[in-house]
Amino acid sequence: MPDYPPELLIEPWTTPAPRARVSVPGSKSLTNRALIVAALAEGESTLTGALDSDDTRVMVDSLQRLGIGVEHDTLGATIRVPGCRGRIPAQSADLYVANSGTSLRFLTALVATGQGQYRLDGTPRMRQRPVADLLMALNGLGADARSELGTGCPPVTVQATGLDGGYAFVRGDVSSQFLSGLLMVLPYSREVTTVEVQGVLVSQPYVAMTLNVMEAFGVRVRNRKNQRFDVRPSAYLGRPYAIEPDASAASYFFALAAITGGTITVDGLGTQSVQGDLGFVDVLEHMGCKVVREANSTTVTGGPLRAVDVDMNAISDTVMTLGVVALFAEGMTRIRNVAHIRHKETDRIGALATELRKLGASVDEHSDGLIIFPPRSPSPAKIATYDDHRMAMSFALAGLKVPGLTILDPGCVAKTYPRFWEDLARLRPQA
Repeated sequence: MPDYPPELLIEPWTTPAPRARVSVPGSKSLTNRALIVAALAEGESTLTGALDSDDTRVMVDSLQRLGIGVEHDTLGATIRVPGCRGRIPAQSADLYVANSGTSLRFLTALVATGQGQYRLDGTPRMRQRPVADLLMALNGLGADARSELGTGCPPVTVQATGLDGGYAFVRGDVSSQFLSGLLMVLPYSREVTTVEVQGVLVSQPYVAMTLNVMEAFGVRVRNRKNQRFDVRPSAYLGRPYAIEPDASAASYFFALAAITGGTITVDGLGTQSVQGDLGFVDVLEHMGCKVVREANSTTVTGGPLRAVDVDMNAISDTVMTLGVVALFAEGMTRIRNVAHIRHKETDRIGALATELRKLGASVDEHSDGLIIFPPRSPSPAKIATYDDHRMAMSFALAGLKVPGLTILDPGCVAKTYPRFWEDLARLRPQA
């Protein structure tokens, strides 16, 4: 992983707007889902285009600690996974998941299919991230899964004897990862399982992504309007699986085009993508950008930007990106229905509001979103990133237009995009 200084001054772009093609790393969400499914499968799988980042390394390391001989070729962006045929080799393991929410939720569900005792823990922030609803669902299916400190958060201990199946409830309004984690492991329960979602399911495209990955490895789930899911005992089959480029990472370059008036094409992300976050370009289109969608690429050209009022529940990982774009749009931008992002790497609503105000914006913070009034002229500022990769990458874009903007802890991008700063620098237009 690259080494970065404690803070990074972003030099504004004063040269003509860029026209460029960009390749972004593989999807973190797809990589970690495919790792879980391939680990359970019968036979070997090869994941190509796989992401190498802190979050995926945490997942690979944990699977290795569980006795699954995962081989990660970081230079070749390839991961070889010899499936365990639904039988976790290790009967005990201590897993460190850092601040990776997907790893925590997916691995907690995975180890519940095993036979033995497992413990999962992470960073101080991870010890504040909720997992109680997943534990309750697993316990209803025959596991003994507990929050060690009684907080409903990690450390988590699981005394596993496999999953019985049957009937489970899971809340949908905190994180879709609870449901995704359950669905991926339930083919290895002893009986048919029906999962009922309580409340409105957030981030529904991520559940669709989970079901897509499961089907690619040979297991189909009956989905009844994202409220009830029926999973029959079955087995995944190992296979080659290509990981798409990360649509959330691509959002920063689409936003760069919007802010600078340039034209950016992201290769590998087109009309066939399974990632909901590609819908971010629809929002930019409403703001005044031109979007060209092709089978294997998407192009955004910036123009005069107007504000939007948008429900971002389905594309909540791009909220910070839009918050920065709103600094350069005419009028008041409203972001709503994203209360669940307060439980991410940081309280993303509160953090975004705080840092936008440093730049001179007027921000009304609400329980489920923000209203942003852009400044006439953004102010220089030192941007705190809260150990949140998306805060760093989003606010870096403001520095392309605002002199004197410094990103604190730029190395936090390693969580999902270790070479972001190099890729951003390569796009700087030459005078």
